[in-house]
Order: sequence, then structure tokens, then C-alpha cells
Amino acid sequence: MFPCSSVRASPTPSYLSGLTPSPLRLQRPASSPVEGGGSGLLRVVARRERGHKRPTCLMWSGVGTTRCHVSRTVFPVRRLPPLRSAPGDSTGKVASEPPLIWNEVEYSPDGLGVVKQDPLLASHEPHLRYRYAQFLKLKRALEQHEGGLDHFSRGYETMGFTREKDAIVYREWAPAATAAQLVGDFNGWNGESCWMERNHFGVWSVRLPDRDGRPAIAHGSRVKIRLQKGDGGWVERIPAWIRWATAEPGKMGASYDGIYWNPPANERYEFKCPRPPRPVAPRIYEAHVGMSSEEPRIASYVEFANNVLPRIKAAGYNTVQLMAVTEHSYYASFGYHVTNFFAVSSRSGTPEDLKYLVDTAHSLGLRVLMDLIHSHASNNVSDGLNGFDFGQSAADSYFHTGERGYHKLWDSRCFNYSNWEVLRFLLSNLRFWLEEFQFDGFRFDGVTSMLYHHRGIGLSFSGDYHEYFSTSTDVDAVVYLMLANDLIHGVRPDATTIAEDVSGMPTLGLPVPIGGVGFDYRLAMAIPDRWIEYLKDRRDEEWSMQEIVHTLTNRRYTEKCIAYAESHDQSMVGDKSFAFLLMDSDMYFHMSVLEKPTPAVERGVALHKMIHFLTMALGGDGYLNFMGNEFGHPEWLDFPREGNNWSYDRCRRMWNLRDDKLLRYQHMDRFDQAMNALDEKYHFLAADHQIVSSADEKDRVIVFERGDLLFVFNLHPTKTYEGYKVGCKEPGKWRVVLDSDALDFGGRGRVGHDVDHFTSPEGIPGRPETNFNNRCCSLLVLSPSRTCQVYARVKEDEPPATLPSAKTGLKSIVPRSPLHLE
Repeated sequence: MFPCSSVRASPTPSYLSGLTPSPLRLQRPASSPVEGGGSGLLRVVARRERGHKRPTCLMWSGVGTTRCHVSRTVFPVRRLPPLRSAPGDSTGKVASEPPLIWNEVEYSPDGLGVVKQDPLLASHEPHLRYRYAQFLKLKRALEQHEGGLDHFSRGYETMGFTREKDAIVYREWAPAATAAQLVGDFNGWNGESCWMERNHFGVWSVRLPDRDGRPAIAHGSRVKIRLQKGDGGWVERIPAWIRWATAEPGKMGASYDGIYWNPPANERYEFKCPRPPRPVAPRIYEAHVGMSSEEPRIASYVEFANNVLPRIKAAGYNTVQLMAVTEHSYYASFGYHVTNFFAVSSRSGTPEDLKYLVDTAHSLGLRVLMDLIHSHASNNVSDGLNGFDFGQSAADSYFHTGERGYHKLWDSRCFNYSNWEVLRFLLSNLRFWLEEFQFDGFRFDGVTSMLYHHRGIGLSFSGDYHEYFSTSTDVDAVVYLMLANDLIHGVRPDATTIAEDVSGMPTLGLPVPIGGVGFDYRLAMAIPDRWIEYLKDRRDEEWSMQEIVHTLTNRRYTEKCIAYAESHDQSMVGDKSFAFLLMDSDMYFHMSVLEKPTPAVERGVALHKMIHFLTMALGGDGYLNFMGNEFGHPEWLDFPREGNNWSYDRCRRMWNLRDDKLLRYQHMDRFDQAMNALDEKYHFLAADHQIVSSADEKDRVIVFERGDLLFVFNLHPTKTYEGYKVGCKEPGKWRVVLDSDALDFGGRGRVGHDVDHFTSPEGIPGRPETNFNNRCCSLLVLSPSRTCQVYARVKEDEPPATLPSAKTGLKSIVPRSPLHLE
């Protein structure tokens, strides 16, 4: 065992009492009065070490004359007069503060720039002013008391386990504990040798000097913090800032232990590849590493990097969204009940393995987003953050108290976003993943639950603005999301953030400096619900073209959306993948290309291609697909659990179906590649120009323009239209550039790809009302039933579209895909 010594840690400031319009003060415990009396606040003044660009850390104390020594940097603490709010009106508008500028970005003084984007917000100016005032107030408080958001978000550099000169220092915020010990393999789990000292703000700390030149705690050894509760009882918990946690391998339900992670230099992964630039439009491949194996087992980060990333690249996606990255003790939670927020999920490997995965993705030109859960936390006590809650007040806890602290549908704990230390924990968590693992952004899960006090439970949002800006809005959470986006884009200006919000709150996708919440994209969550309704409850003849178009285009065009037909949500146990909804048991017996397809298979393959492509082309500014759905993966997802006898059979991806050239899965996969290749060439996802010229209920045909392309979708179950008249925006010669009926995609090859379609003028020039479907030109096309074609205008001297077989020097006389697909 190694001797331990308590040390005054870098004390952390207390928390905000709440984001209210009252004067902002950092609360100090009653037991730590400021020397000389009064309610003065403390400003930290840091003296930079030679060669350091910033202070090593910020020190706080409840006593005005205290000096603390850490990392050879001295931080004299000064007592300041109380903070006072600047004069302003009752709406919270701050009138006298100077403009806030960070990273050369000037912030609006009132946050009403969003009203210029959407005049309908004008009636809610008081609410918008108020929440923006709280954001500015909090940001200025961080500037004054923490050295700014940049420094505040580096909590992982001082909290948890850190290496300082010739020692390991461990710090933990646990204000409800009355005593604390650090225990683990290093001291034989004897806490008497490692008592910790508490500062005025509830941070416990201990210093473990090196012994014989070796760290006191060996890399990879088990550690926990032992805490004494108010009733005198003792409990052991995994440190909140732990970098890795594991359970006994192969044992379901085994308890987790924290692992001290500090590998020697020769075992640390060093990033080799630069981050890819932000794409014009994201084409996102949503993936779960653990279930990515073809075998019924948990796959590793290394296996995913070597085996799955090349597939994603070849499919034409430019972004990977990784699920279940942070540690979650219950595998079947899909990663959404996080227990250890700074720990890499140990089922798939080590932190160094995950770094290898991200770096490999970057080497392939793929950006990597993390599925982030800051909306709630697992309610596990023994191995989760909830274990630090002993029933204390919200001011001393990561979570709200009472009913507000529990999500009754998810059976989880809800964060208290007004607590200073919760903000430090969550904001530092964002920066940790961005910088330590080089993620390129985040998909924020469960945002609706954060935005409202009612969590969105049992509500159906109508779109009335009063639903978004009222006393039901959780302003603390909104301000946290503003601060989070502000931090992310400050650290990585090219980062991507996506909000999973079902309510449709306005301003969610507008920049923070003008008063928005700051997300780059929001998920278009109504789209999959519409498709599921059609596939489950309506015959094909009952599908409404106008309803489909309305669902796909009903979005806020000043705020970008990610469209998707199905994600992981649509495949969970109790539901089915779209392919399985369409073809059901025929997928087991009739997918061979050597036999004539059954009506179910022919319909299923055709509609699978059309549904996904129509969603991509018309539904948003980016596109998302869940792993395996690109080739019509059958059945559903079911993680190992007691109810299925802990089986992994439906918690894997059967890549062999896609790779088998005798099965029809390849047709759906090739078409998915062609969709991505089309966007890569024409960038229609990022195009501002989008016009639906026809949604004909009788013909069951949808015609629209996106960017420079013309799309024709014939959803009629039986009718093929020859010489079908469609409108277009420009005169000239148009040619097929993508055809779902091509033989490469399992179609019948009825549409000629080397046929030029010449336009005819429509109406009287200068009088749009006389045009055909409000378009100045038209052309005649062949539109087979249950197929879609895309046309592009070509130059006079442009040769006919080349076909895949042209690589041999011959031109196919049978229509195949006009896009080159390997």
C-alpha cells in the first residue's frame, strides 16, 4: 500500500441558486463566511507560469486570504463587492452591459435577432429577451469567476484523477458526504490509509505521491470512492469523472468497478489523421459498434474500424454517428441509460481502441458524431452518477429533487441545469469528447425532455407558439443548451450539433449570438411516423400524395433538418425494419435472384427504394440511415435480456445478406449507394431551390425540383405512364441520371438512360398563372409504376450518360444505372 496525504484541491465555486432575474450571486455555504463580513464574491486572479498560454487551473476559496499551491502556480484570492444586475426592463433585457465578444463573434445585446428570421416570434419577445439575458448573465459570470467558458469547460483536467508533479491527485464533488476515502487495489481496499479532505464547496481531494518513481495507483487497477452519508452509513461509488469502468467479463448483471486509466506513453494512441472538413450536407450513417458484428456477440471498436468503416465509406456516406459510446451498465438500454459520462463503453474495448476507430474514420474522410445523452442519467446507484445522491437538496446534487428529478417514462434521473457544478460536469464532458477523442460533433438525445417541465409526456404539439414559450419551458435547460452549442462551436467552429426534438420548438436551430439555441440541425422526426402509419395501417391505394409531401416539407426553412425514413428507433423490439414491414416472411424464402420475385418482394424492394429516396430528396438538408437499413436488413433489433434468454441473435448485422450476389438485398444496397453518389455530384441536399410542382392524387405521382434536378415519383401500384407531362424550371435537354427501375437496382429496365428529353414552353411569358403546374417549361417522360427517376439538364455537347458496362469499351443496350457504382 502507498501512503496518501490530503491536499487542498483546486476548490470549485459554488453553484448558482437558479437562473432567475434576481441579481446573480454565487452562493457560499453558511459555514464559510467571507473574511470581514458582507456578501462579497471572490474573483480568481491567476498568475501564468512561464511558457503557459493559460493558467494551469483556477483556485477558489471561501476565505479571502487563502493561498493554494497546485502545479507550482499561486492563485491569490480577492474579495469582490457583490454582483449587481445591470439596469433593464422587466423582461430581463440588459441595457448597460458592454457587448459580449468571444472568438471574434459579437453577441446580440437582446437576442432578438431571431425575430428577424421569424416575425411570428415578435409576440414572444419578453420570453426571448428573458432567456437570452440569463444566457448572457451566466456567460459573464463564467468570465468573471472561472476565467471564461473556455476554462470552465476544462474540468476534466482538474477533477477526477489527474497527474501532477510526482503524484496522482483525485478530486470529487460530493457535498452531501460527511467523510470520504479513496479505496482500490492499490491500498487493498483499506480506506483508513486514504482519507480525503473536503473544502468549503464540497470537493473532496487526496494526493498520492509516487513511490520509487512509480505512480501510487497502477494503470488499469480498480478504484472507488467510499463515502459516509449523513446517517453515518458508508457506501462505495465509482468516481464521477472516471475514464473507464468494467464489470466481470461474461457475467450478466455483474457490478462495475472504476478503472484508473493512465497508460504509459508507448501504449497511448496518438492521432495521425486530420479531421475531415465539414461537408456541404451530412449524409449520416447511424451505427452501434457492439451490434455491428455478423456473429451473435459484441463487436469491438477495432473490428468496427477495420470491417464496417470501409463499408460506410464505399456506400457514400460522409458522417458516422456512433451510438452507445459512453458507459452504460445495462446493454439493452441501447446506451441511453448512461452510468459513467466520461468513460468509454468497455464492452467494445478501451479508450485507446475508440481513438483508433475515430482516427481510422478520419483517414477515410468520414466525420464522427457522438450520440450524446445529457437529457437524463441512469438511476443506478451502485455504478452510476445517481449514487452520489443521498437525498440531499438540489443545490448539493447533480439532479433535481422530488418528481422533477425523475423521468417517469424512462425510469431515470433528470439533471439540475441551474447547478454550477452540473454545468461544469456537462460542459466539460462535451469538451472532453471533442478534444480527447476528436469527435466532430454530437447528436443530442432527448432534447424535448429537456426543453419543458412536463418533459413532453402525453402531449401532442400543435405548432402553436404558446406551447414553446411559456411557464412550461425549462429556461435553465434551454440556457444550458445555448451554452453547450456556444462552447462546441467555439472550440470547433466546424463541429456539427443535431437536436432530437419532437416538439418543433422555434429558434432551436438558429445561432446563439442572435438569440437561438444554436443547433446546426434538428431531426425531422415526423417523417418516420408517417411512413410507419402508411406501411402498417393503409393500403397502397389509400396513400395520399399531398399528405406525404406535406409531411416531408413541413419544416422551418430557416432551421436545417436531418431527414430519415427509419433510424434505430423504428427497428427496436416490438417493431420491424421497413423492409420487414414490406415483405415480412417472404424475406426468409424468396429473396433469390434466381427465381421470379413474389408480389410481396417486388413491391417491397420497389417501395423500400422509393420511400428512402423520397425522404432524402424532399425531407431535409441532410440524411440519416441506420446501420443495415440501406440493404433492407430483415426483422428487428433485440438486445440480450432475460426475456429472450440473453440472446444476441437479433443484436447483430447480417452483412452476408448484402454481400451475397444471389440475393436481392444487393439491389437495395446499390440504390442506396446511388442516392449518395447523386448528392455527392449534384449537392441537392444543400440546395435552397425546392419546389413541388405536382402531387397528383389521381395519378399518384409526385413531381418536384431540388437544386438543378427534377424528380418524378410514381407511387401508383399498377399504372405506368408513357409520355407523362411534367413541369420544369428551365428549357433545354434533360436526361435520366438516376432510375430506381434500372436492372442494377432490381428493376425491370423500362426507362432509357440515353434518351434526351426536350422541353416545350408553357403559358405566356411574364404570366406564371398560365404555366403548366406553375412551371414555364414541360417535358414528356416514361414513368413506370412504383418507380422514381431523376433528370438533370445537360449541355448540348454533353455525351449520353455512360453505363457501368462502358468500362469494358461496350455500351449496354439494357438500361442500367447511369451512375458508376463499383
